[in-house]
Amino acid sequence: MTLSSRRNFLKTSAASIFTVAVSSAITGCAQTLTNKPLSAIEFKHGVASGDPLSNALIIWTRATTSQSNFEVTVAWELASDSQFKNIIRSGREQTDKSRDFTIKIDVQELAPNTEYFYRFVGLNTQSPIGRAKTLPINNVEQIKMAVVSCSNYPAGYFNAYTDAAKQKDLDVVLHLGDYIYEYPMGGYATENAENIGRQLAADNSGEIITLSDYRKRYAIYRTDQGLQALHAAAPFIAIWDDHEVTNDTYKSGAENHTPDEGDFFKRRAAAIQAYYEWLPIRPPMGEQSPQIYRTFDFGNLISLHMLDTRVIARDKQLAYSDYKNLETKQMDVARFASDLNNPNRQLLGNTQLNWLTSAITKSNAKWQVLGQQVLMTKMWLPTEIFSQSDRTKIPQVLKELVTIKKAVLANKAVTPEQLARVNTLMPYNLDAWDGYPSEREALYKSVNALNKKLVVVAGDTHNAWHGTLKNAKGESVGVEFATPGVTSPGMEHYLALNTAQAKQMADSLSLLINDLNYCDLSHRGYMLLTITKEQITTDWRYIDNINSPSYNITDQHQSVYKG
Repeated sequence: MTLSSRRNFLKTSAASIFTVAVSSAITGCAQTLTNKPLSAIEFKHGVASGDPLSNALIIWTRATTSQSNFEVTVAWELASDSQFKNIIRSGREQTDKSRDFTIKIDVQELAPNTEYFYRFVGLNTQSPIGRAKTLPINNVEQIKMAVVSCSNYPAGYFNAYTDAAKQKDLDVVLHLGDYIYEYPMGGYATENAENIGRQLAADNSGEIITLSDYRKRYAIYRTDQGLQALHAAAPFIAIWDDHEVTNDTYKSGAENHTPDEGDFFKRRAAAIQAYYEWLPIRPPMGEQSPQIYRTFDFGNLISLHMLDTRVIARDKQLAYSDYKNLETKQMDVARFASDLNNPNRQLLGNTQLNWLTSAITKSNAKWQVLGQQVLMTKMWLPTEIFSQSDRTKIPQVLKELVTIKKAVLANKAVTPEQLARVNTLMPYNLDAWDGYPSEREALYKSVNALNKKLVVVAGDTHNAWHGTLKNAKGESVGVEFATPGVTSPGMEHYLALNTAQAKQMADSLSLLINDLNYCDLSHRGYMLLTITKEQITTDWRYIDNINSPSYNITDQHQSVYKG
């Protein structure tokens, strides 16, 4: 452990000493508990590992007990083999209701680029076995990552997780947020829940607001067999999005929080506490802090920078409705443009942006990867698409716009009116980086000055995207790959498109949006990134069914980026 990493470790340990047990090769995590008898418990929520370093891993489980007012004692073991013939670390740890009976062990002083297996033991019970792997420090030939986001329990079964868990040689899983959703039954994406057996429990069927609510919601989600399988298959590197708190969260509020629901910051604190309890994560400033951004180095191949675009610094999202005259129905374009391009509007905030710039500056890795929530690609669509009050007209409008755009690209004559139809554009999603263009440009400027290019991975939209990142001068600064949702419905749902119409729209958008290379608007699934020094290969794997645990992979797509 370097002096710098030791300082960071001690700082983190001091801040989180009551929630994370630390184990080294010299002192086991709980030598004082050797004589404590194991408790009668169950492991209903599986096991997990996360935040791997070259010399450390977080391992996690939760004890289910009928003795809810007492501490319970759980043993744990970490071995070099799945049969546990060579146990290299073990210990006992206590937990209680103050941590929702979750257990996190930060196992230190491990070997780099090494596969480990772990399990937990209670009185007469044993957890499933988990697999984890530490990060490499040199001679890195290839890293394989699964990228997932947006798993809504009532919307369907987490078959994308199930399939990702089957991938061989998986180094890590990047979870880009919306691990849970806060909505009640009867709310967003719950209309089919009863038919497919995905109702929320009766004591957690309302909108979640309190710490108890959030904890119960995680407990429901963690019963999904696909999610348990993926957690057991590889370590997670996770970041939150908005629904871990509530929809369209920003630094001082959220779209889905009203005054009658109490103090927003109290709700946010409850959400963050439950997140830290239930995710195998090592918060960089301790488990009382909302600061979650951090870097993971995979030798000299990848520097992975996990960002927070939600909780710490985001200014409230703009809304088109705030710029429309109720009488004339006309939009105040000048005022909207002025507010949109306000140089003081922040998504990351100055502190995080400075940290990111410094981290990229110090990195010698081939690839600078940003793991974050919302689309960074400039996604400006012809305004006419979204001005349609009759959604059934959208396919025909798209057909006409594509015809005009093809004519423009072929240098064929078009009328001024036709040209205006394809050149009158608007950001389709003000919740994404398109709603914060000045800060995006500041990020691009910093990266360009360092002569490095970005590889951005994103979630949030529930659809698949591949875009080229370009600055205001039209210069390429990198590439973005976005994963579809695990179960949450996407643009095809919002615009009421059938499968054929969604495919037509996807093909159309790839032509109409200048920086968009590919999109899919009709499938749920996940991404696989295979990263070498020469290239990044992105495979989008689409699930054909989320209404039961049975599924097939359909309509796969691959992209190769050579930098």
